[in-house]
Formats: sequence, structure tokens, C-alpha cells
Amino acid sequence: MRAGGGMSRVKEEAVLAAPARDAALTAAVLALTAAVFALVAEHGVLTHIQHVDDAWLRLMISSRSTPVTVVAKFFNLLGLVYVTLPVRIAIVGWLAWRRRWWHLAAFAAAVVLSEVLIGTLKGIYDRARPPGSLVATSGASFPSGHSIAASVTVVAAVIALVPPGRARVAWGAVAAGFSVLMALSRAYLGAHWLSDAVAGVLLGTSCALVAALAVDGLQRRCGADQPGAHPPVPDSARPADRR
Repeated sequence: MRAGGGMSRVKEEAVLAAPARDAALTAAVLALTAAVFALVAEHGVLTHIQHVDDAWLRLMISSRSTPVTVVAKFFNLLGLVYVTLPVRIAIVGWLAWRRRWWHLAAFAAAVVLSEVLIGTLKGIYDRARPPGSLVATSGASFPSGHSIAASVTVVAAVIALVPPGRARVAWGAVAAGFSVLMALSRAYLGAHWLSDAVAGVLLGTSCALVAALAVDGLQRRCGADQPGAHPPVPDSARPADRR
């Protein structure tokens, strides 16, 4: 944007404001995610996890009520590809229109990574689903595809659309709350074991954080390699010519 010889363009801000802090957060979430997946992979540990999952499913069945079931089925609808795909396309379109290419890359990379992992991990673990689901299901149970899709979409969207600061923290808390509700709805409906849903939220969040961290690092390196990478200074802010 040029105005009377002023700044030529507005530089896209960094994807992450505090890379060191965000790297620590990403490492912590990744470690927790890896721990959950490793525990489920151990047959002996999975037996104990299954006891917890069975108890939780019994609790959900005994606690079911019409209003809660309606809400849970609405969350099931929100996690379907017919909803998540248009939302993702809309976010990508908005970022492209605003020419926020680095933020678009972070969002798209998170979604692509999660989609690759969903099918791969379901095939590796091949866990049977709980009996008596209240909604239609297909494929293996672990990890929960709905939980992954919901968490990666909302967390990556917050990072891509909301500037760093208090607003991003607030919306990040909303995204986390939505992800937890999606996970609980999957276990409530009997579509997944509780551990499936928890693993899905962790994996989706990990994909969003890892993608953002990687793209932010690339953005900073590319910016540092470019001559004159510092933000342009308006003519009005420059010292007057004293010749």
C-alpha cells in the first residue's frame, strides 16, 4: 500500500509472537500425545485403559437424557466432513484474500498432516469400536477422527486468524473447550472409547502446534535472508534532509 511516497506494503506479521515459549508448549503437548499413543500400544497397559473406558461407557449410558443426546448428536454433525471441509475452505479462502500466505501455510499444513495421520494410525492400531453407538460409525476406533478434525481445525484457525496476544489466548481457550466437548460427545454417544477421544484431541492439537512452529521458523528464516527485511519506515518518520 503506497500513500504519498510512504510505506510500500504492510508486512505480514510472524505466525507466532514468542517462538521459544510456543516451542516449549508444543514439546509438552507432543510428549503427552506420544505417551498416550505409546500406552495404548502396550497390550498390558491397554487392558487397564480398557477397564476405565468400559466404566466410562457404562456411566455415559446410565446418564443419557434426551437434551444431552440432542446436543451430542449436533456435535457429531459438526465433526462430519460435510461441515469441516467447507469451514476449512472458507478459512483458506479468507487468508488467501487477505494475502496472509504464511498463516495460510500454517493452517493448511496442520490440516494435511492430521488427515494423513488419521487413516495411518487407525490402520496401525485397528481398535474395535464400542458396541451400541447412537450414531453411524465406520472404520477403526483409535484415535477418534472427529476429535482430531475438530481440534486441529479450531486450534489452527485461532493461530491463523487471531493476532498473538490476549485475544489469541482467549480464543485458544474457546478452541480447547470446544475440542473437549467434541471428545466427550464421542464417548457419550458410544462412537468411541474415552481414550480414543482424548488421544484425538491431543493429536489434533499437536498437528496445529507443530505446523505453526515449523511455518513460523521458515517465515523467520526467509525474512532474515531477504535484504531490507526490516519493516519499511514511512517517509514522514525519516529525519529531514539537512543538506
